[in-house]
Amino acid sequence: MSATLSSSAPAVLRDYYRILEGGSGAYQDGAQLRGLLSPHLDFTGPLAGHRPDSTEGFLHGVAGFIATVQNIDVVRDVHDETGSAVLYGATMPGGKMTFAEFFTFTEGRIRNLQLHYNGQEYIDKGGR
Repeated sequence: MSATLSSSAPAVLRDYYRILEGGSGAYQDGAQLRGLLSPHLDFTGPLAGHRPDSTEGFLHGVAGFIATVQNIDVVRDVHDETGSAVLYGATMPGGKMTFAEFFTFTEGRIRNLQLHYNGQEYIDKGGR
């Protein structure tokens, strides 16, 4: 996989994408990813909606993504001291689709994550 972030990406994001690319065997119960997230992650996504305290639900959802995604290609990423945005293409069993993630950080952990993609396209292309 090739989720190569720019050199200005914070370490927490480099670790986050390394985990996304690691596959289901490496993901196991999500313990490594849990350490990168706020205990009260505020998550918004097309299928889950807005979940203000969703760390456990997010870990479950990411397991389905990791089991499905075949490749991640970062198109563009931007960062400052409080947040990041990452635009990437992910190859799914049914083809490639585009995702955008917007992050805010607190104490070196992901506090808020807004994920944007076409939910129906994700399902149609084999996402779970």
